[in-house]
Amino acid sequence: MDIAQANDALGIPGVLVICEGSGGLPLIRIENAYASASISAQGGQVLSYCPVTTDNDLLFVSSQAAFQPDKAIKGGIPVCWPWFGPDPEQRGRPDHGFVRNRGWRLLATEACVDGSTKVLLGTHDDDRSQALWPHPFSLELVVRVGETLDLVLITHNSGSAPILVTQALHAYFSVGDVRQAQVLGLAGYDYIDKVADGTRATQSGPINIDGPVNRIYLDTTDTLIIDDPSLGRQVAIEREGSRSAVVWNPWIEQSRAMGDFGDDEYLRMICVETTNAAEDAVTIGAGEHYQLSSSYRLHQE
Repeated sequence: MDIAQANDALGIPGVLVICEGSGGLPLIRIENAYASASISAQGGQVLSYCPVTTDNDLLFVSSQAAFQPDKAIKGGIPVCWPWFGPDPEQRGRPDHGFVRNRGWRLLATEACVDGSTKVLLGTHDDDRSQALWPHPFSLELVVRVGETLDLVLITHNSGSAPILVTQALHAYFSVGDVRQAQVLGLAGYDYIDKVADGTRATQSGPINIDGPVNRIYLDTTDTLIIDDPSLGRQVAIEREGSRSAVVWNPWIEQSRAMGDFGDDEYLRMICVETTNAAEDAVTIGAGEHYQLSSSYRLHQE
């Protein structure tokens, strides 16, 4: 289906349009009474969410991001699946799985009664995926744009044997100055410190960013808050189907080493991710499904 056909079939006049985005990739643009948003068909990836009550997007996308078929887009909310982090079998497969590197199909759109807008995207196994991960599956991503930005990732195991997955909604948030920002809601929780070779520690107080941070927080389901005094706002993150959370900022050296990330952009972003990571892996039985969901909103104290 080309862009014109997609608009005829799935566009919502005055609210949702499918257009050509950066690099010629199909882009879904939404503007309703609550917010504006954009979603790339590449990776099934939300790139933007800006409530009408603010001029500042909640999400960050690198100015150096690659907008190309078969490439991950650096920023927004990538979908990491069926593994989170490096290839668990060390076979040279892509970090964070393969679905963020492929085009997803727009399956349905809806103007909801409450004024929000819902989008359904999907992808499924094929010869390319089977060569990387030999299991039948289908994925659905439900995106709801309203007073909150709500994402639900649904994994369907369409095979005859159980599958084991780790996964993430790898959200990149925009901040005014990460050195002044804090992540709240993880005090007292144990974490795996990937910067310190996987050693374990316990979080004391809020998370402050003054160097590279790459931590998997364990056995946590609490609401998380990004306190961002530079932009004068707080962003709340609620999670379901998840008992782990990741906080990441590449800091200076890693930023300069990444070809699709600006040298100084680490100052303007932080990732706070809804995950099933480390021992929080999920087994999905044959013919069964699993939902991982997250909701993002401006937080009012």
